[in-house]
Amino acid sequence: MTFDHPGLLYRDDGEYLRVTTGFVREAVAAGDAVLVAVPGRRLRPLREALSDVAGAVSFTDMATAGRNPGRIIPGLLLAFASTHTERRISVIGEPIRPGRSAVEYPACAQHEALINAVFAGRDAAILCPYDAGRLDPATVDDAWRSHPVMIVDGRRRDSPSYTDPYATAALFNLPLPAAPAGAARLAYAAAGDLSRVRRFTGRHAVEAGLPGARVEDLVTAVNELAENTLVHTAGGGAVTVWVEDARFICQVGDQGFVADPLAGRIPADPRVPGGRGLLLAHYLCDLVRLHTRPGATTVRLHMAL
Repeated sequence: MTFDHPGLLYRDDGEYLRVTTGFVREAVAAGDAVLVAVPGRRLRPLREALSDVAGAVSFTDMATAGRNPGRIIPGLLLAFASTHTERRISVIGEPIRPGRSAVEYPACAQHEALINAVFAGRDAAILCPYDAGRLDPATVDDAWRSHPVMIVDGRRRDSPSYTDPYATAALFNLPLPAAPAGAARLAYAAAGDLSRVRRFTGRHAVEAGLPGARVEDLVTAVNELAENTLVHTAGGGAVTVWVEDARFICQVGDQGFVADPLAGRIPADPRVPGGRGLLLAHYLCDLVRLHTRPGATTVRLHMAL
């Protein structure tokens, strides 16, 4: 079994459609299970261009399914693979697009690098398009680091910049900006404090205007992360909340260290207790940013207002 993870640098819509439809048609002809996960504006042109084989292709809006980049591997790619265990899967995935914010980008770049670790040895192909004409040159440079092969001017080239996926992902394990001076904060140190953590998070989320169902999602995620603190670290932690750029942000910090770069990005082993807090946070929140080092981990959850 082989895993193929090419990046596509395209300059215009014609090149985009030519390469992506060629990839899909080849995969369908080979009998692969095919998934196209691209931003919404790309879906209609691709459906129309692939109308003759569309019945053999699954389509999804990456702007929705991949709103949180940390959710793409477990919630989209591995989920699709798990429903086609007897077939090779071929996927077009475009999580990095013009308009992604600077806050979102490090999580996107980590995702692209870690695909190589998660799918190593699997019978799969994942094509990742990059709008080379509109994306920042530094983003294009990162694409060369996270893809073993690049498609440029219609030709495949081995990437001279590609390196170990964990090393590339580690480049984006960046310290997070400090919380605002006036942010509300609650410390916790024992299981009996978890009810206070839930009330604190829920109250501030409601006051910020987060809808009821989204408040429940956030409270669930924060509770799971706080439980992780109590199970996996010797000390307690703290929850800090504030509003920034039309998002309600909830930060959970403790003295732990997340040693596994794939934590939260692959389903936890059901035979092992725990290990689901980060995964659940990725599913429930719009963005999860994490910075970890020995003796300190910060998890920042973003919810759009």
